[in-house]
Amino acid sequence: MAKLNIIQAVNQALKQEMETDKSMLVLGEDVGVDGGVFRATDSLLTEYGEKRVVDTPLSEAGIIGASIGLATQGFKPVAEVQFSGFMYPGFDQLISHASRMRTRSRGRFTCPMVVRSPYSGGIRALEHHSESFEAIYAHIPGLKVVIPSGPYNTKGLLTAAIRDPDPVIFLEPKRVYRAIKEEVPEEQYEIPLGQCNIVEEGNDVTVISWGAVLKTTKQAIADVDAELIDVQTIYPLDTKTILNSVKKTGRCLIVHEAPKTGGLGAEITAEIMDKAILHLQAPVARVTGYDTVFPLYKLEQQYLPDEGKVKLALQKLMAQ
Repeated sequence: MAKLNIIQAVNQALKQEMETDKSMLVLGEDVGVDGGVFRATDSLLTEYGEKRVVDTPLSEAGIIGASIGLATQGFKPVAEVQFSGFMYPGFDQLISHASRMRTRSRGRFTCPMVVRSPYSGGIRALEHHSESFEAIYAHIPGLKVVIPSGPYNTKGLLTAAIRDPDPVIFLEPKRVYRAIKEEVPEEQYEIPLGQCNIVEEGNDVTVISWGAVLKTTKQAIADVDAELIDVQTIYPLDTKTILNSVKKTGRCLIVHEAPKTGGLGAEITAEIMDKAILHLQAPVARVTGYDTVFPLYKLEQQYLPDEGKVKLALQKLMAQ
């Protein structure tokens, strides 16, 4: 079994699905000749030709709008937006059309499309390249929102997203694109959407995270008997796994890179307070980014949750 990084896992999933499903195509800025800004679509043009690997104009609204049209007419488009901060021009298309297609047509049409995009900070890029606004998309009924954390679940989740009959926003944590290698099966496999993954079992505290910061969180809790949960699918949220864990441990820490206010951590906290409050031995704690525009360069590491912040939060939580 080969050891792959996330970029290689994305590439393998795309190739295998394109080989299996002739209705699938890839489109986006520089996805063909250049193989994508991070080379996730490298060699696809050579193997599948320009009719199935399409270099588009610099227009995110056009990319997403064209994908919606293709999806309703029997194709399975996988669109790449170079950075998640560039998706906003296509936001109207997503909220007004892609997410509503099944409801609007009373089930006559679905919208089986995926929008892939590198997201989150940590690579010393500009603020539009580094934001973590996954909660915005999770607030739109009809969209599914997926964030992998490593190569193995990247391939399985992306495969499931491509095969899903509804639109999926697939946010790839670029900080760990090449920083993590895992054994990834050569054969095709799916990891079901809407399910958390219990990375490590524990008894004293439930720690919940996703994306690139999961790696940081895992390192920070090494000396604690913690149950580590990788959310994987931001929406629909697997509250059952989270609640069962919290009922077992009695404590919960949520770690995410996005701003605190209105972040997914707040929604998870509300679910816990609503359905597991009598099991809590302490209030739910959060370690998050700040309610500011993502900073540049020198302040980037101060913004991101790190091991020190997670350890300090755990110490305070366990002392209650």
